[in-house]
Amino acid sequence: MPHFILDCSEHILELKTPEEIIQAVYNTAHATGLFAKGDIKVRINPYKYYTIGNTKNDFIHVFGNLMEGRNEAQKANLSKKVIQTLKTMFPDVPILSINLRDFEKSSYCNKSMV
Repeated sequence: MPHFILDCSEHILELKTPEEIIQAVYNTAHATGLFAKGDIKVRINPYKYYTIGNTKNDFIHVFGNLMEGRNEAQKANLSKKVIQTLKTMFPDVPILSINLRDFEKSSYCNKSMV
């Protein structure tokens, strides 16, 4: 935990490599001090087929899934830091956004817990 899943237009991967993007988001999340370095997971889903307001404008939207326990100020800071990083990397991409969701500890399960 956490998981950061980036949905983006396919063209984004021509502007920067997937590895550069993943590492930048990873480093930004780690720098907040909210997560242990080995726990952060980042993935990219590039889209060839999409519409943004009936256009083919480039976009990146980050879905952040966190284990519950962070306060609103911590989550707001994390959101701003990730978008600042992406804005620096992609100054001409018109749509950069993020939303964070909390997992409930009581209903979360993974392989090591079974």
